[in-house]
Amino acid sequence: MIWDHNRDLMVERARTIFADPAAAAYVWGTGFHWYGEDCFDNVQAVHDAWPDKQLLFTEGCQEGGPHHGSWELGERYARSMINDLNRWTVGWIDWNLALDAQGGPNHVGNYCSAPVLVDTARGTLLRQSSYFYLGHFARYVRPGARRVHCISTGSPLEASAFVDTTGEISIVVLNCSEQPQPFWLQVDGRRHPTVLPPRSIATYLG
Repeated sequence: MIWDHNRDLMVERARTIFADPAAAAYVWGTGFHWYGEDCFDNVQAVHDAWPDKQLLFTEGCQEGGPHHGSWELGERYARSMINDLNRWTVGWIDWNLALDAQGGPNHVGNYCSAPVLVDTARGTLLRQSSYFYLGHFARYVRPGARRVHCISTGSPLEASAFVDTTGEISIVVLNCSEQPQPFWLQVDGRRHPTVLPPRSIATYLG
């Protein structure tokens, strides 16, 4: 893989390597992170320019400490996963699945958050919102699943859909707004009315 850094410069760096056929022959795809601006369109741009090369999200974590109980933490994970996977990303890797309650250990004090924080004094696990948001993907989008065409016609909802090797469809829908969002879920001409509560995520199976 090349780049393995943020989305902002990934098109420029991919062009440098992929424009050289001798170098491109050794490259499977482009790795990228989420720090800085979202720049989701850059992920799509790399795929559009080099569709024979893969895209892999190789690192993401919430900086600035453990963020105990933060709802925005899970929403950041879900927004990134939905938007990256909708743009041909084939996998998504967290940086730290578990850290201690301080957000470490870290030899330079760069404490972060993680889906699971370990209270080493009490011997307990503290599951953060990102743990549950990740579950909407990890539990239902199994190895071998394929992303299928899915659009959200009503802002502020964001969605992605997948079909697994058995033919079951999973649709993940995110509502980061402060208002409940009623909508119609339509699959193969069948429409189902539903409502997504404020600041919530849901997975629909079909």
